Amino acid sequence: MLIDWFTVGAQALNFLVLVWLLKRFLYKPILNAIDAREKGIAGQLADADAKKTEAEKEQTEFQAKNKAFDEQRTALLQKAAADAGAERGHLLDDARAEADKLRSDQAIALRNDRTRLGNEITRTAKDEVFAIARKTLTDLAGASLEERVGAVFTRRLGQMDAQAKETMAGALRAASEPALVASAFDLPAAQRATIQNALNETFSADVRLRFETAGDAICGIEFSSNGQKIGWSIEGYLTELDRKVDELLDAQPAPASSPSMAASQQKTEPAKPDPKTAPSKRPPVEVAVGAGAR
Repeated sequence: MLIDWFTVGAQALNFLVLVWLLKRFLYKPILNAIDAREKGIAGQLADADAKKTEAEKEQTEFQAKNKAFDEQRTALLQKAAADAGAERGHLLDDARAEADKLRSDQAIALRNDRTRLGNEITRTAKDEVFAIARKTLTDLAGASLEERVGAVFTRRLGQMDAQAKETMAGALRAASEPALVASAFDLPAAQRATIQNALNETFSADVRLRFETAGDAICGIEFSSNGQKIGWSIEGYLTELDRKVDELLDAQPAPASSPSMAASQQKTEPAKPDPKTAPSKRPPVEVAVGAGAR
């Protein structure tokens, strides 16, 4: 049997053409369709996994948020309870502070009343002592109180020791302004001249003077220059009387805290000092030389 190579070649060519046509128009589209299908399925699976993951994530976040909300609610409740307790403590502290302030104000008012009462007693006693001393010296010496004070002051100048004189003389020499003579009353011209002569004689110099009336002076005369002072007064009487009045006030019972008792305490008259403990009528003499001495 003879082989027709032309037929064999034509059939082989036809087969190759058929294979190419099948691959080109049938197999390749089928493969592409299969690949597209697989990719679509894979994408759907991936999308489903992503949605599942997202759902799990959202569930986890929801649970975390729910837990955080519960914790926050618990913290807020605890904070509200703590704030309520703190506010209660603050209100109690404010109430205590207000009560303390009221007690302090009441104590201050009582101290002020006591001070005012003591001042009134002191002023009355000073006026009485002043009047008694004036009348006594007038009756005994036959001169006014001012003249007697000036006479005692000039006599005390002559009784100064040498050291006191030297100290005061140094202050007079160093002073650039006239020395000051202060008294509780206006000295007459004659008494000013007497004091001027006594000072000139005591310090062996022409002492420049200026006279002033001191409203706070208590029945006395004070001579000062460049920080040095020489004085004579009856202030010692009033100091002693002041001390005794303070003792009498301290001996009184403590005022009651209630308004009614406080009112009754204010209406109570102060005890009068014992006449046996009153100071003597001889005026104290103060001759002090030194910086700021009185």
